Amino acid sequence: MNMGIVTNGTRNAFDVVTAPQLPDDIPAKKGGVSGEESIERKLLIVDSRALDRECFAQSLVSHGIGMTVLPFGSVESFKATKQPISSLSAVLFNVGGRRINEPAVADEIKKLVTELGKIPLIILADTDELPQIMQALELGARGFIPTSVGIDVCIEAIGLSMAGGVFVPASSVLAMRKLVETNIENHPYASMFTSRQAEVVEALRRGKANKIIAYELNLRESTVKVHIRNIMRKLKATNRTEVAYKINDMFPNYSLSSGSQASRSLGN
Repeated sequence: MNMGIVTNGTRNAFDVVTAPQLPDDIPAKKGGVSGEESIERKLLIVDSRALDRECFAQSLVSHGIGMTVLPFGSVESFKATKQPISSLSAVLFNVGGRRINEPAVADEIKKLVTELGKIPLIILADTDELPQIMQALELGARGFIPTSVGIDVCIEAIGLSMAGGVFVPASSVLAMRKLVETNIENHPYASMFTSRQAEVVEALRRGKANKIIAYELNLRESTVKVHIRNIMRKLKATNRTEVAYKINDMFPNYSLSSGSQASRSLGN
């Protein structure tokens, strides 16, 4: 056999095993880690599409992932080999073009997370949409890899998840930043205050002391006092209580919890 691909026992290299037979492990590429480590470290790829999972497994091995890769159509088919779940180092679940918010997909992820326990579950998907990624992480996934990234990035992402980190694509981090910036620009206070002053105003509405405001916004207390004086001048208020009263009177329907555009967008 070549690179662990199972044949049907003949000498024809193109006669591959079909159901109900199960594939053997695809071993780690020599030189990646020692023989003992390669036995202990196992990555299970769960993908119902045989060609996709086998090609992906071979790519990981040929790029030196340094661990044994097991491509299976489901967790059940893996357990049928009598190998314990506890022997796995990580599981990569390829949802393909399906959506994380589809009930069947979400239920499958939750079931996998529960069954795996501390073993990290990584999602591979054909999307890098921020709401989809956030939902996968909320369901318990320890990483989200879009198929738009290269194989080397996949390997690094798997390693990060196994080390206890959480991987999300850079494109999604940039999308989050843009979303936050847009939220600030659309803030109802934007026409009256700077973004920092708007944060101080919100803190005043909540009755927070200057020391707390300084700590939460990473400012000096003296700087907070300057912001408050400028806010009072703009509102023609004589004290911080009057600031809160006037803001509530001017924006009666706005609050952080109800007015956060970012929160609404991520919930879609």
